[in-house]
Amino acid sequence: MSGPADAPRAPVRTALVTGAGAGIGLAIARRLHADGCRVVLADIDEDRVVAAARAIDPSAVSAWGIALDVADPVRVTRVFAEIDRLWKGVDILVNNAGIADMHPFLDFPLDVWLRVFAVNVTGAFLCGREAARGMVARGNGRIVNIASTSGIRASVGRTAYGSSKAAVIALTRQMAIELAPHGVTANAIAPGPTETDMVRRHHTAEARASYEKAIPAARYASPEEIADATAYLCSASAAYINGAVLPVDGGFLAAGIL
Repeated sequence: MSGPADAPRAPVRTALVTGAGAGIGLAIARRLHADGCRVVLADIDEDRVVAAARAIDPSAVSAWGIALDVADPVRVTRVFAEIDRLWKGVDILVNNAGIADMHPFLDFPLDVWLRVFAVNVTGAFLCGREAARGMVARGNGRIVNIASTSGIRASVGRTAYGSSKAAVIALTRQMAIELAPHGVTANAIAPGPTETDMVRRHHTAEARASYEKAIPAARYASPEEIADATAYLCSASAAYINGAVLPVDGGFLAAGIL
């Protein structure tokens, strides 16, 4: 008599999460690993990301940390080639790597603008293109780009960050329409303020108080709450969701006068 143990097991999926050394990226990697994925954690800080991967799986059988500057096309190609060699390609890509630097619009430095776009937009493009080529060949795949409510609603000082995240949303839609015929979906998560090291560096006490007054939930998100939404978009249950932008923001985008 057959039972659950005799049922065929679904193949293990491989997920690559960029910017996974800490914060939202690390939370996503942990969640996808808990969901049964092999995870590749990529981050520009090699020591940090290798330690993060070892904390998930000390044996390094199902979690692997690797150095990656997503804005470096040569390095991106090499990392994907290595994943192809070891684990036969990427089934899930989460483009989470991102940077921010706040300045008034009138004084915004060009070099900062270019670097923010290189990481936040070009990085998502390069990784998305590499991942999609393999996904299309296999006829299946999930891409989730981590955007931001700043890409939908402007905030003071976020000239480059907000504009770059708006570009990520547009890029997501472009991926979605071109990859859909090949069994690949592309969606975006738009987190509101989230308790990460980057947010703590850039949000003054005044900014935090302003956000908490504007968010109906009256608090910042945890990285795990962003990871939960991301995991859903990577799941079989989200197979018909494509080109969507999912705010995870405690009602911030929906709010008017509170």
